Amino acid sequence: MVTGGAGFIGSYLVESLISLGCRVVVLDNLSTGSLDNLSRVLNCELLEIVKGDIRDYEVVSKSLEECDIVFHFAANPEVRLGIPEEHYEHNLRGTFTVLEAMRRKDVRDIVFASSSTVYGDAEVLPTPENYAPLKPISVYGASKLGCEALISSYAYTYDFRGIAVRYANVVGPRSRRGVIYDFVKKLRANPRELEILGDGTQTKSYIWIEDAIEATLTVWKNIKKGFDVFNIGSEDAISVKEIADIIVEVLGLRNVKYRFTGGVEGRGWPGDVKYMHLDISKIRKLGWTPKYTSRQAVRMTAEKLARMLS
Repeated sequence: MVTGGAGFIGSYLVESLISLGCRVVVLDNLSTGSLDNLSRVLNCELLEIVKGDIRDYEVVSKSLEECDIVFHFAANPEVRLGIPEEHYEHNLRGTFTVLEAMRRKDVRDIVFASSSTVYGDAEVLPTPENYAPLKPISVYGASKLGCEALISSYAYTYDFRGIAVRYANVVGPRSRRGVIYDFVKKLRANPRELEILGDGTQTKSYIWIEDAIEATLTVWKNIKKGFDVFNIGSEDAISVKEIADIIVEVLGLRNVKYRFTGGVEGRGWPGDVKYMHLDISKIRKLGWTPKYTSRQAVRMTAEKLARMLS
């Protein structure tokens, strides 16, 4: 079962699982996901789609029939959302419901889509998985860390096997949020000026969607008893201003004026992690390495979005 399987990352994962011959049940309430994301496999006999909410125990339980692993990718994805209840409901409560349904249905394997935001303002860059203490600075990051803790507790109390993948910024053509999408839309509307949240020096890792999926499948194949975490990101990091420069170039624009909002301490918004670069040496030991750098991932995404939004 793939929760959130009609979303950005989830839909690519579903395609890959089906290509491996897996039967896949997608559970998605379609609030942010779309069946358009699954258009390539929508008529495949290996795919079953259930429109439902992960907070609904009966729906989750029924969807788990004949499943032996859960890829838990459903969540409220908006990092900037200022409504803590949304992150509690969709992330923490939803994850608890999924785990309880798994426990009662005797489904013991789970791969969870976590986030680099669990580290908060890490003082070590690149940041390894054993960095501590973890101090999220956003409610979104806190909710992801809370979900990891729940999964860990089920792993050691109920003999689950669990893995949390802490993604850097995953980018690709199906994404409908984030800095690349926002910049392309803004420049389409006004090619002379670009508003940039923060001071533009925010520097983070970006990973191409297909690299992220390949890494996710790699850790799944290496799942072991207990609970473990893996960083998934690229080898480098890139600033917001550099991203703007790449997008301006991709769109063929000249003399674009950048207007920085300044933000809080140069951040894009309260809770925005200003510097993020993940240490990926742990997953590299499993034989995976990203094909693309942050800059290449940003450029490829910008090129595809530019064509789609033209």
